[in-house]
Amino acid sequence: MPEAFSTLSELQLYAAAIGYFLGSIPFGLLLARAAGIGDIRSVGSGNVGATNVLRTGKKGIAALTMILDAAKGSAAVGIALALGWGPEAAIWAALFAVIGHDFPVWLKFKGGKGVATTLGVALVLSWPVALLSLLVWILVVATLRISSAAALLALAAAPVLGIWMADPNMVALMLLLAVLGYVRHHQNIARLLRGEESRFGSSKTS
Repeated sequence: MPEAFSTLSELQLYAAAIGYFLGSIPFGLLLARAAGIGDIRSVGSGNVGATNVLRTGKKGIAALTMILDAAKGSAAVGIALALGWGPEAAIWAALFAVIGHDFPVWLKFKGGKGVATTLGVALVLSWPVALLSLLVWILVVATLRISSAAALLALAAAPVLGIWMADPNMVALMLLLAVLGYVRHHQNIARLLRGEESRFGSSKTS
């Protein structure tokens, strides 16, 4: 078992708590309200992530949501490292930042799907893995124009890339986050298998 997951120290608990708190900030919901869109949970899939914000037609707000959702993941990891808590604590901060985004206590544990936040934590822990995974996302979006397919393939690519570019802790983290991401996308996966998943520019819910 990777070292970061073999023990749970006091510092790792602190890091997990910071990660969860930062990850649970629902930027999509807050930005949508500030922009006069209303409750983003009443739009499309009801998700608070950037893809659902994009369904409102507010591309700028959607882009800002994606940036901030990634930034909170980066911030959680960065704080753990800046405080000198070590790489294992940073891994726990990363894991719980995504968990916080997916299951925020403030929204009755109904949050997003964690793709942007996963990218954010990866950018700090292993930027080559993050950038190549982002490239996978961009290529799939450009060819298929299906957000969920791009997210799923990027999530799957991250632990594979990590085998060559990162340490075992990072690989284990990316594998855990990929599994979590696939669970959060289970409805999208079902629609993809049926050929019913929406594309960019479509009014269907995803």
